[in-house]
Amino acid sequence: MKPKSTLSKAIGAACSLLDPRNYLHALRLIHYYGYSHVSERRKMTVGRGTGISPNVSFRNGERIVMGHDCHIGERCYLWAGDSTGRIIIGNYVSFAPEVFITASDYKFEAGKPFRQQPKNERDIRIGNDVWLGAQVVVTAGVTIGDGCIVGAGAVVTKDLPPGSIAAGVPARVIGKREPVLA
Repeated sequence: MKPKSTLSKAIGAACSLLDPRNYLHALRLIHYYGYSHVSERRKMTVGRGTGISPNVSFRNGERIVMGHDCHIGERCYLWAGDSTGRIIIGNYVSFAPEVFITASDYKFEAGKPFRQQPKNERDIRIGNDVWLGAQVVVTAGVTIGDGCIVGAGAVVTKDLPPGSIAAGVPARVIGKREPVLA
């Protein structure tokens, strides 16, 4: 393999500087700050040491409170209600990838199109030292107690008592865990 000459390196650098795709990328970066995971993130209350993946989606960030030393994995969705439904997350909480939490759902009234149905917003509370596995769904009005572990793919529709290990659709308690935090 023959090494590149200085002239060919200079031509390559000049072509790179003249490539319009580089300048379009700068515009994409500016546009990035309008995405929901960026603008809504500024409205949230987040404790120290909490790490949030850059591709997490937030809605109504002013109604999301997250404790310290949490980890929110890739492609998670935290959607607080439009007017009242809050998401309150304790300390030392971990979400695996693609966890979906929504503090509102739709009521169903006969004779109204789906998009015109009224919403039912209820707070979601997640205690300290909780681990939600990949693709867990948490629905409006649920409280997950301290020290819970929820298995991958579970759909949490009802409260889970502290120290529970839950799995399934809908999630049900399949074991107990001794709390490790005081």
